[in-house]
Amino acid sequence: MEARKYKAFVVSEAAENQFVRQIEEKSVTELPPGDVLINVSFSSLNYKDALSATGNRGVTRNYPHTPGIDAAGTVVESDSPDFQIGDQVLVTGYDLGMNTPGGFGQFIRVPAEWVIPLPAKLSLNESMAYGTAGFTAALSVHKLLVNGLAPERGEVLVTGASGGVGSLSVALLAKNGFQVIATSGKKERQPLLRKLGAQGFLSRDEARDESGRALLRGRWAGVIDTVGGEYLATALKATRYGGIVASCGNAASAELSMSVYPFILRAVSLLGIDSVNCPRDLRLKIWSKLAGEWKVDHLEQVVTEVTLQELNPHIDLILAGRQSGRVVVDLSG
Repeated sequence: MEARKYKAFVVSEAAENQFVRQIEEKSVTELPPGDVLINVSFSSLNYKDALSATGNRGVTRNYPHTPGIDAAGTVVESDSPDFQIGDQVLVTGYDLGMNTPGGFGQFIRVPAEWVIPLPAKLSLNESMAYGTAGFTAALSVHKLLVNGLAPERGEVLVTGASGGVGSLSVALLAKNGFQVIATSGKKERQPLLRKLGAQGFLSRDEARDESGRALLRGRWAGVIDTVGGEYLATALKATRYGGIVASCGNAASAELSMSVYPFILRAVSLLGIDSVNCPRDLRLKIWSKLAGEWKVDHLEQVVTEVTLQELNPHIDLILAGRQSGRVVVDLSG
């Protein structure tokens, strides 16, 4: 039987440190070994995908390469008893789209332990409206809750609230009864963020302290920080006694320069959030919540849907910090 051909978004190194992106025809025989072959219907664009698409060796070691750390589709071949032909499934995290050909191709082949059955009450499209961003946001909320944060403790700050992780963090915190304050440099996004559940806003300047003080007036009971750097440091310095901060991104900076005083004088807890290697049992639990009691209202309003051919400009936007919400990639054509 003739090998399946498919379209993929391929990043190649044309010259040293010069990378080009184009749609190419590939064969499934070029995919790496794995237990499950999936026909991808939808993917989504994340910051890590944009880094891979520009030749960042910290994300992707070898080129040519197909990015896409998220994928949702239908099983077409399976060597695993856990998955049958025709099953609808999703994959986020692990090595997908980093050094394993990812969801920006119409087929992926991956180990069975990477694959999650599509939860009931969630479509393939909706699962990618969440994608890694929504999963990270939900994991952050989950970690805050299991570490004792409750709505009656006070306001919760979300930094980078216009982005995918940030906007979905706002929605999920509001869904759990929290009073959410959103930081965003995009005033035009405030009406949607308010609709998602934000009750107040800070500008970028208000969310970044440059006074050099070791502590600020304690305001936040909790924080989900998606950007890192000075924004995370400022949030920590302004967190109240016993507050909890979840760190899940570094779009602004991977550096953290500050004193230890929030930790040793205010007993502030800093939680690290990793969605890539999250244990499978917790991964299943979080996806079940996203399909059920945590399902986001107005999810479609957070999403811009594009084809592979329309993907390039959105990669440039996310790298420039100008992309809002989520970008879902439709590969079903």
